Amino acid sequence: MVNWHERVGAVTSACTWEDDALIARMVAKKLEIPFHIVDLSSQYKQRVVDYMFAEYQAGRTPNPDVLCNREIKFDIFMDEALKFGADFVATGHYCQKAETTLDGKPVYRLLAGADHNKDQSYFLCQLNQEQLAKSLFPVGHLQKPEVREIARRENLPTAERKDSQGICFVGKVDLPTFLQQQLEAKPGNVIEIPAAFLEKKKQVEISEENYRKLCFPYPLKPWHGKVIGQHQGAHFYTIGQRKGLNIGGYTEPLFVIGTDVQRNIVYVGEGANHPGLYRRGLFVAAANLHWIREDLKMHTGEKREFDVRIRYRQPLEKAQIHLRDEGAYFLFDQEQRGITAGQFAAWYAGDELIGSGVIA
Repeated sequence: MVNWHERVGAVTSACTWEDDALIARMVAKKLEIPFHIVDLSSQYKQRVVDYMFAEYQAGRTPNPDVLCNREIKFDIFMDEALKFGADFVATGHYCQKAETTLDGKPVYRLLAGADHNKDQSYFLCQLNQEQLAKSLFPVGHLQKPEVREIARRENLPTAERKDSQGICFVGKVDLPTFLQQQLEAKPGNVIEIPAAFLEKKKQVEISEENYRKLCFPYPLKPWHGKVIGQHQGAHFYTIGQRKGLNIGGYTEPLFVIGTDVQRNIVYVGEGANHPGLYRRGLFVAAANLHWIREDLKMHTGEKREFDVRIRYRQPLEKAQIHLRDEGAYFLFDQEQRGITAGQFAAWYAGDELIGSGVIA
């Protein structure tokens, strides 16, 4: 599939779909299978890129790879593949699929890849049963070096090719530059928040009455700290970001601990252990809860333990999910660094991905 044609600015030489198509065609020829190209660039722009810009504009940090899988690869692309008479869409994701039955009907399970260093199940956290039914993950039971070795043995032209990186099917782009092509620069204040101030505010008892205090970032205000510099737009920054502040004179690096796109303020703290970088919980609104295993869906008022991941390649962390009418509150056993609105929280039972949701 071709998802991106643009040849200006940050993506001039980054998008290599012509090279990808040429090599895919060579592989198809080697395997003696038919080869087709489908252009999905207009749908990709509408469903992934426009969404991404809108989220940054609103002060959230989206995950375009998760969106690309849900909206393009396992939706529009899958439909196109089925038009050619395909039974399944096979992808190179390092994850596994298993099947069980419930009331005589098949239930599909999405499992972590055998290579835990490369497990990509997180990127598929928004898939549903209909999509999984028509999906295959043929390398999920292998280690990455084994896949390379098979490609070498079969003399495939992809054998020594580097792993793809960057925005899904756009390529490796400089994200700040990419965003600046669409979002206006807007100078504003960088305000430093003292660690002692937030440490004191975080002294909150872990109880249901305090869910909002535990699961949402502390509402920072300009008077909580001091102005130490200027930035070019709060929507260009994300929680935990270190680069791009360009403010010197500190013993330890400065990190973004909060943004306010209405007031156009970036809040920062000194040091990797600043209390503003850590939170005990997060919240996912009811409308944004997604269950891959709908038969395991929680009921309002229920509490359940899961292993939770809040970003790709992050180790799974123990958490209790408490479902209420308004959504799900996640309470972690240990404080989590860099919980970021707009990203996806995915919850697992053992190796199986059960569901996911957008962090509020």
